[in-house]
Amino acid sequence: MLKLVKSNVIPLKKTSLNIPTAIIYCEGQFGKTDGKTANGLVRSSQKYRILSVIDSEMAGLNSGEVLGEEKNNIPIVANMMEATEFSETMPDYFIFGIAPSSGVLSNAEKSIILAAMSLKMNIVNGLHEFLSDDPKFVEASQRNNVTIFDIRKPKSKENLNTFSGNIHDVKCPRIAILGTDCAIGKRTTATILTATLRKKGINAVMIATGQTGIIQGSAYCVALDAVPSQFCAGELESVILEAYKIEKPDVIIIEGQGALSHPAFSTSAFILRGSCPTGVILQHSPKRINRVDFPNMLMPSVASEIKLIETFSDTCVIGVTLNHEDMPVDEISASIDDYATQLGLPVTDALSQPSSSLISMVLSAFSNLENKMTVKG
Repeated sequence: MLKLVKSNVIPLKKTSLNIPTAIIYCEGQFGKTDGKTANGLVRSSQKYRILSVIDSEMAGLNSGEVLGEEKNNIPIVANMMEATEFSETMPDYFIFGIAPSSGVLSNAEKSIILAAMSLKMNIVNGLHEFLSDDPKFVEASQRNNVTIFDIRKPKSKENLNTFSGNIHDVKCPRIAILGTDCAIGKRTTATILTATLRKKGINAVMIATGQTGIIQGSAYCVALDAVPSQFCAGELESVILEAYKIEKPDVIIIEGQGALSHPAFSTSAFILRGSCPTGVILQHSPKRINRVDFPNMLMPSVASEIKLIETFSDTCVIGVTLNHEDMPVDEISASIDDYATQLGLPVTDALSQPSSSLISMVLSAFSNLENKMTVKG
């Protein structure tokens, strides 16, 4: 459980009652790295009104407090029965909120999803295993008149885009939020930064590149790790070009995936190629010793990751944001100061520190954005 001085998490928007309702399944993982989809949806959801989280290990607790934030109206319950009893009406959606490294479902998890379908809930699945390709689930969806949304299912190959180079026609700053590991807070920082810039009157648009951002309701997105490698850079470029044409943004924030130095993932390389960012913010967890799900693989240093990014791509790292997991409150500020001194860069923690620090980080690299601000201070 995180302990924060304060939180800059974007609160759940007050939603009208006609927005679809959802429960999130996150058994044994809520508040942990593999529960990042559920964690993200509890923090911010534009598409669904989250009613509860299923995790029997934390049943009875409040989901906001488990994440180290303010108490919210989303309880953690033990099972599906409790989740439906808590809801005034049957939830519209059942969201699978776990993101295991395997990307596939266990037989027990499949049974739970089928049970949700029998209760007339539509299914939101962010894994690499596509339920809409499984005859058992297709039959269940038809029988119960519900829909399966396989978030990571890519377009057909004839509709995929290859890289064109037109990304250089995008004249506003493009800031990629990269990291030194997976499940380290890149999406959370990107979400907070985008919302903070918008509050200042700067027209910021976020590009989601993973399943959680898509489920949260991002208007511009691509599940990059599910796209064939030949098309990854082009698909990302295409989404950015679309956002630039429609939104006419002052700045574009691109959610990172994995880490450029991580041999198990290639998505960071595609993000750097496809977005050709004019700046990078690097997310790091000072207390993390090993890569998530790779106990024999040590974390890289921030300095080595910066060097790798700037060697690989024609860009520069404009600042560092920290993930304070496992850090006592009194260590956060000291760690920020230490990294700032070592690196000679702006450093902050997007969750616990004032949002003005993020704004200053961006303005120090792109001073012209200050002219776009309608709210000063």
